[in-house]
Formats: sequence, C-alpha cells, structure tokens
Amino acid sequence: MRIRTVGVARVFQFVERRVVPLQRSVTARLVPTGTELSIPAGTFVTLTQAMGGTYTVVHNGNMARIEAEDADALGFEPEVLSFETPTDGNISIDQVWEVLRSVHDPEIPVNIVDLGLVYDVAVKQSLVDVRMTLTAPGCGMGPVLVEDVKRRLLRVPLVAETNVELVFEPPWSRDMMSAEAQLELGLF
Repeated sequence: MRIRTVGVARVFQFVERRVVPLQRSVTARLVPTGTELSIPAGTFVTLTQAMGGTYTVVHNGNMARIEAEDADALGFEPEVLSFETPTDGNISIDQVWEVLRSVHDPEIPVNIVDLGLVYDVAVKQSLVDVRMTLTAPGCGMGPVLVEDVKRRLLRVPLVAETNVELVFEPPWSRDMMSAEAQLELGLF
C-alpha cells in the first residue's frame, strides 16, 4: 500500500487487491449505475481502490463504491475533509481545487482534475460553479460524480451553494489528462 499526503486529505492507493470483511452493514453504490445497495456486516468484499476518501470494492461480482464516512465498515478511519476558514471572508479557490482533486472516478485511479474532467471553476460570493465532463457521455457514474463534487464543495468554508454543470463540448480526450495522470496510468 502507498500513502500519499495531498493537502489535508490523505489519499490511499492499493497496489494489490485485498479481501476485507465488513465490520458493519454499509450502503454502497453500484458502479457505473450509482444504484444503492446494502452490504451486510461480515460480508467479504474485495477492495480494489481507495482514493480520495472513497473505496471501490467488488461484491458478488459487482463493483461498488463506499463513501469516506463509512470507511469504518472496512476497518479504516473515516476521512472527512476539513479546512480553516479564510480570514479575508472569501472562499479559497485553493481549497475548492483541493476538494475537486479529492474526487476520483471509481474505475480509474486518478482524480477528476488530473483526468481533465474539470473545464471551469468560478467563485461568486458564496456560490461555486463548476463545468465538468465525463470520460464517456454515456457513463452511468456521471450523476454520482456530480453529486460527489457538490457534496464535497459544501465542505469548503463559506460555500453555501454549488452548481455543477455536466457538459460534453469539447468532448473529453486522453490529451486533456495531466502528465502525472498519464504516467500513473502508463499512457506515456
């Protein structure tokens, strides 16, 4: 297991899959549909990815995602993003970008910023507007990723409202990825 520190968020990436018994019942979301399912305590799941506070597991042959708040079900410390409130009374754009980098596609071990999915971010008083895309227009996880972005942005001090617009122009391509992401995925 590698552990990297990214700002205030700890990011885990499992190099090898491992089987983990659930410590308690937990609600997960199927990948890629986002459909909720309950996995009972004592069930063995295969942990395939743990990044940005979300955990991707395989249960009964299906990939599912468990949120950071439920990390204790897997035997981990729950992760919650927390930030200092800026003294100038304005939303910190750095904190906004840090939150966006904490959101990971459950099928690709790279955050949405380095994947090139975030096209634009605008801060207007207490509102954060985000324009983003998906790696494929038909991706069933689109609504799940949008909700993850909204939910996490509300953890940034002084953010009272979010608007996340999913767009498909320009279409996403691999060359939108950061060099680090391309290296991570072996695309160089």
